[in-house]
Amino acid sequence: MARRYRFPRGAVATPHYLASVAGLEALARGGNAMDAALAANLALGVVAPYLCGYGGDIFAIVWDGGLHGYLGSGRSPAAVSIDAIRARHGEAMPVFGADSVTVPGAPAGWFDLLERFGTRELGELAATAIRYARDGFEVTPAGAAVFAESRLMYRDYEAWRQVYGAVEAGTVLRQPAMARTIEALASGGRDVYYQGPIADAIAAAVQSGGGALEPSDLATHAGEWAEPLRARYRDAEIAELPPPTQGVSALEALRILDGFDDLGARDAVTREHLRIEAFKAAMADRDRWVTDPVAMPVDAAALLSDEWVTARRRAIDPARAGTPEPARPQPGGTAYLCAADGDGLLVSLIQSNFIHFGSGIHVPEWGINLNNRGFSFSVDPSHPNAVAPAKRPMHTLIPAIGLRDGEPWLVFGSMGGDAQAAVHVQVLGHILDEGDDPADAIARPRWRADIGSWKVRVETRLPDDQHAGLRALGHDVRATSAYDSGMGHAHAIWRTPGGYGVTADPRAESAALGL
Repeated sequence: MARRYRFPRGAVATPHYLASVAGLEALARGGNAMDAALAANLALGVVAPYLCGYGGDIFAIVWDGGLHGYLGSGRSPAAVSIDAIRARHGEAMPVFGADSVTVPGAPAGWFDLLERFGTRELGELAATAIRYARDGFEVTPAGAAVFAESRLMYRDYEAWRQVYGAVEAGTVLRQPAMARTIEALASGGRDVYYQGPIADAIAAAVQSGGGALEPSDLATHAGEWAEPLRARYRDAEIAELPPPTQGVSALEALRILDGFDDLGARDAVTREHLRIEAFKAAMADRDRWVTDPVAMPVDAAALLSDEWVTARRRAIDPARAGTPEPARPQPGGTAYLCAADGDGLLVSLIQSNFIHFGSGIHVPEWGINLNNRGFSFSVDPSHPNAVAPAKRPMHTLIPAIGLRDGEPWLVFGSMGGDAQAAVHVQVLGHILDEGDDPADAIARPRWRADIGSWKVRVETRLPDDQHAGLRALGHDVRATSAYDSGMGHAHAIWRTPGGYGVTADPRAESAALGL
């Protein structure tokens, strides 16, 4: 069911209603869109610690009259060794555990974004998050289902189980150690996280599990401002972040589809078939090329060039599913949120532990769940994304902004690992090819293609004849639930004559709020 709202002075949308309330409070107190986004993000790490938090990474695109990109991804330890990883784990990076941890980039990102675009101190913006962490909040049945799933993942991690192992629906979850971290950030600033007792505790927790992270790895962390990549799709220009994110892959898929100029007029089965095939081609290229840009053998611009995109488009059979070599799947987790204010500041932000709570390494003194983004690395030394010292892995996180005639029109994004690029393709296609408004586009049934097998998972709300039609074209179609969280939680804000339209994904405990 599409949920759309219109507000004249500002809006915020997140995947958890309590975080959206924190963002709205910041707007109501006179803060701007960045203040609202950060207040929401700080709260989200408390009320949905299985999506993001104080041991994860952060990425953003901001409009303040021009576009600005922020890459807040941490690096691998300087002392990491691919030979040691292979000796301990064989032919693949571990999903969980100490060797999957990279330096958390989110805390530095909060301060970087606030300093450049915000109007309030972090201490003010963190007040609601501190209250949720110290006094607790009631876990809903939907949230409890994620905790139950996580108990299976993290059953071998005692420090994690001590905090989260008994959480059920109706539990008032208190996280006093996490409150201590937020209070330290609020009073001491960025350096309190990356130098001193917190950094020492993070490194010690990783080392206790056999990892190579040192306090010096945290002390040298820095985020990066970057020019967003842009590509046209129909009458719009789409801005995504450059590598190490997969933003280039979403744009590559859109550029492939832009060559099918009659896509909106085709039948629904053919339309989704072509979208799936473009996504598969882009994901195959992502798996082969995208990583820390200093290690990429081809420039991101080459993946969007006319020659490259035309070759990929010509390889697509409009009447038959292709079988590219399977890529390495990147599971989902993550939290996407967006905010806008009356002065026209727009924030598209995504923050993540990666898979649920991340690595399973919990820092008990500070309540920090450390990410497992290192899982994204390859252990093939010839691969561009091979694990190496002080390197950023390929990231699935891709906030986006759409423009028309050089002005922002749509702020949007989604969580979902590999599915993020697929969601961008589908949502934009529904809007720009089929004429949906953003709320209807986000609420529509979705598919996702598992890039390790190319099986296509489709929500049961898609009509049966479309399921059958995709199977007839050679797709291995598997039905999922009606509103499958694995399809990503997408949210959007768009400009209207009277202010802003806003919607939040019905697949999450989301809320779209405004003034």
